[in-house]
Amino acid sequence: MVTLRQEYYRNANLCVYATAHYQKSPKTAMFKLIDVFWAYTFIAILILVGRLIRQRLRLLRSLYIPSSVVAGIVALLLGPAAFGAIVKALNPESPLVNGLFSETVRTVWSQSPSIFINIVFATIFLGQSIPGLREFWRQASPQAAFGQTLAWGQYVVGLILGITVLTPVFGLPPIAACLIEVAFEGGHGTAAGMAPTFIELGFAAGPDLSLALATVGLVSGVITGTWLIHWGRRTGRVQVSREPLVELGMQEENLSDEPHAIKVARENLFRELLIDPLSLNFGFVGLAIAFGWLILEALRLIELMTWGRGDGLKLIPYVPLFPIALIGGIIVQYLLVRTGRSYLISRPLIERIGGLALDVTIVTALATISLSVLGENFAPFMILSVAGITWNVCAFLFLGPRLLPFYWFERGIGDMGQSMGVTSTGLLLLRMVDPDNRSGAFESFAYKQLLFEPIVGGGLFTAAAPPLIAKFGSLPILLLTSLILAFWLIFGFYNSRQLRKHDLTVQ
Repeated sequence: MVTLRQEYYRNANLCVYATAHYQKSPKTAMFKLIDVFWAYTFIAILILVGRLIRQRLRLLRSLYIPSSVVAGIVALLLGPAAFGAIVKALNPESPLVNGLFSETVRTVWSQSPSIFINIVFATIFLGQSIPGLREFWRQASPQAAFGQTLAWGQYVVGLILGITVLTPVFGLPPIAACLIEVAFEGGHGTAAGMAPTFIELGFAAGPDLSLALATVGLVSGVITGTWLIHWGRRTGRVQVSREPLVELGMQEENLSDEPHAIKVARENLFRELLIDPLSLNFGFVGLAIAFGWLILEALRLIELMTWGRGDGLKLIPYVPLFPIALIGGIIVQYLLVRTGRSYLISRPLIERIGGLALDVTIVTALATISLSVLGENFAPFMILSVAGITWNVCAFLFLGPRLLPFYWFERGIGDMGQSMGVTSTGLLLLRMVDPDNRSGAFESFAYKQLLFEPIVGGGLFTAAAPPLIAKFGSLPILLLTSLILAFWLIFGFYNSRQLRKHDLTVQ
């Protein structure tokens, strides 16, 4: 009962988050089911509006900005922070002083990101094929070393800035050092999912700063990635040579390489069960989330009985559900493969479910950003933005050729894009540089996620880092992250040399 109550109050912190944004009483924060219905109806309309605006403005198309980001910014501008503020200045008695959307709608939106991000992470590994161990290691190990280097470097850079500038000069709490990794490596979804943790640890500006940083990372990732690809082609660093024509969010449907028997079994299943395929696949997403919740509750119980007893170290209450939901997805996929029922899951449908959940996460997260918080913390926001971009680009240019033994540019650009926005940014850059997948970068990028997502970029350490810093301070965590960064660098250099030698021996 204690752990269930902790779960309830942890989720309820999003109501506190909404209250901090709109400063309303607990009574006005309540909403009915019809409010939820209209809140998501507005989200659907906003996505259409975002799509229309994106198609009309060449600048947005050239930057490959997703329609969901445009929709979220439109919702933000039509809310109390922009449109409402203008109306209030002109006529304080106007009914539009809080923008075009009611407080109940905005309350629903403020609670949505940390809910829908669980669906996003639960779908990451559902329906994915599991390669042989040797091929998996050859493809994934260099990518994992490079991706982990980018992520742990973001912690090191952030902690150094926190110790030297952010805390002593601007008075931000030490956990502000996590913002680069949460926003850049994790993206909008992780930034939104970590909002309750920041609030619980007393960093009220954290959710808004991390969401704004995620937007900067997304835009800068596309811009710098596109420029680097053109530069790589001019200088001969890109080894494949076909110009792509691609648009984010409009990629071709994946060509299925499933065996014919699996396709037939799936067709028979849908014909016999009279169930919509999307509904069936959504059921497995729910099962993955349920497994994740059970694991999280078990971890909380173990902590209460061991190291967290009394006044001991308590980390699990700060761990959100979404990184554990990813593990739940792995368990569901493994069970289906082991029982010979992998045909029950359709990967394209799972991707559509995750894509819809990610769109809702992004729109609602951006729509509830507090512009006043950004204004109050503009200088540290700019410092973190520049530091994050600089680290990612420099790591790609100087460490990529040494950690990635084959097609370093094609394989590294995807990881750089992922480390500055979301996975779709990395996939976009991969398709721009290698549309026909001649380098094998797509497989390597996908396999890497098994050694990457459960830890950083929204994984377990992403969730644990803020409470660890709050408990032990910045210096011990800086030492820890520096050691882990050094490990991945040493392993990456050694592994890259070994793979090159093996390739020469085979030839």
